[in-house]
Amino acid sequence: MDTESIRESLETTGLRFTPQRHCVMAFLMEYPGHPTAAEIFEAVNRLDPRLSRATTYNNLRDLVQAGLVREVAVEGRAARFDAKGVRHHHFICDRCGNVEDVEWYEVPKPALSSLGKRTLRECELIVRGLCTKCAPAKGRDGVSAV
Repeated sequence: MDTESIRESLETTGLRFTPQRHCVMAFLMEYPGHPTAAEIFEAVNRLDPRLSRATTYNNLRDLVQAGLVREVAVEGRAARFDAKGVRHHHFICDRCGNVEDVEWYEVPKPALSSLGKRTLRECELIVRGLCTKCAPAKGRDGVSAV
């Protein structure tokens, strides 16, 4: 995503374009995985040492609230962030905490009557289990090795 596309995305959601927000968005758009806030801060701070930890975290919060970035909560671990433009779900490994993208499909939304006065923003499916690196290898007899 180029600078003009990022500027347009920010302004469409009512966020002001700043060099700091641009840095955070550009990093997330190019990063292949799902980094933590600390990893994002370290990466963007290398590009612009004037960027503070607080500014990075505040920009992440603003980008999440604007719907440009998704925060993926990983139980007992630091949240991870995702700015991929293509809709998708997530698989989270119970052992290592790795977050992987899962192809998007529609998730049935709860009936409006069950929401009461709440308004639904989005439904996301999070699948949990063991990733291919952490899953026990199966022996020749088909039994999982522990």
